Amino acid sequence: MLNKPKFWDKKHESFYSLIFLPLTILLILKNWLSQFIDKKKFKIKTICVGNIYIGGTGKTPLTIEIFKILKALKQKSVIIKKDYKNQKDEQKLLSKIGPIISHNSRVVSLTLAEKQGYKMAVIDDGLQDKKINYNLKIVCFDKEVFFGNGRLLPAGPLRESLNSLKNYDVVFFNGVSNLKKEYRDEIKKINNNIEIFETYQKLLNIKKIKKNKNYLIFSGIGNPSNFKSLLLKNKIKVKKTLVYPDHYNYSLNDLKFIENLAKKLKLKIITTEKDYLRINNFEKKNIEFVKMKLEIKRKKSLIQLIRKI
Repeated sequence: MLNKPKFWDKKHESFYSLIFLPLTILLILKNWLSQFIDKKKFKIKTICVGNIYIGGTGKTPLTIEIFKILKALKQKSVIIKKDYKNQKDEQKLLSKIGPIISHNSRVVSLTLAEKQGYKMAVIDDGLQDKKINYNLKIVCFDKEVFFGNGRLLPAGPLRESLNSLKNYDVVFFNGVSNLKKEYRDEIKKINNNIEIFETYQKLLNIKKIKKNKNYLIFSGIGNPSNFKSLLLKNKIKVKKTLVYPDHYNYSLNDLKFIENLAKKLKLKIITTEKDYLRINNFEKKNIEFVKMKLEIKRKKSLIQLIRKI
């Protein structure tokens, strides 16, 4: 697995983006053909939390919060997560929250959910699965990078053009920074009826982390800058940062390197909960992790929207 190219998020024109631009025709064609696919509608009500920007937009934490809302509304609900071999960390995280069905086909997962008597399903990732007619379609963006350079893959980070927001119901901006007004305005120009929500991250186990110590942090998540920004915002002294590809599986050598570097620099070690779940138990001894919770602004409005499904 590779880290995403830096030119994907540059707002100005990039040489590399222009080089790859002709290849975007393949994705344009695929997206155009997808509109002719017959969509399957299920009796079970479906909320799909996805993105059009590839990776690192806060889908999983939002899935968790929406599932908690459904639980509070006393809806018999289940989480659907496609079975990707490199995303076992997210499956483990979601399974701590509630029942999860994880098959390599979302259609099969939803069929099973119906048979098991569930009334509502939250699908973590799946907006590009055009075989399913979801009841509520949520697109996630990161507040900092938004749509990157605005190009389709591989010239940029988008799976679909920003214009596809005409087909969706809700946009969520996730991340540590404040939402820029121009981002909100740009979305409303495309779809004036779309609902826009914002979230912020909160550290739950902040008391475990000693603020008088210096830390080495490491992560293999979609947007590692949010992890660092959140720690700094909470006055955690970050002295060294190591970044790995999203969903990275740490080897024993990787963890020895991290531990030896921390010893050499006299630093304590912190990672994210998702990364911690990818580390074998006997290798976790000197590693702390932070639990992060997504807080939804205008949560009551979201609950009202969900009730209408």
